Amino acid sequence: MSNLSKAKGFKKSKAGTYLSIGTTLFGAVSVLKQVKTARSEKDTLMLADAVFSAAAIVTGVAVLVRELRRLGDDDVLLG
Repeated sequence: MSNLSKAKGFKKSKAGTYLSIGTTLFGAVSVLKQVKTARSEKDTLMLADAVFSAAAIVTGVAVLVRELRRLGDDDVLLG
């Protein structure tokens, strides 16, 4: 098995999905900083950008959690 195919397999594994969730949530830290800055500067446009970025993060985590559930359904040891 080549390294490339191992890497592609990791992306679809539970560990890879957990890693994706972690990195996505790490992005939430910068969004929180952006919200704090926008509020202190009373910048409505920057605040709107932060809100939409937060919505994208929430959606991304929801998709990854759904993928985790699908991976769990395929587990033959659970059935």
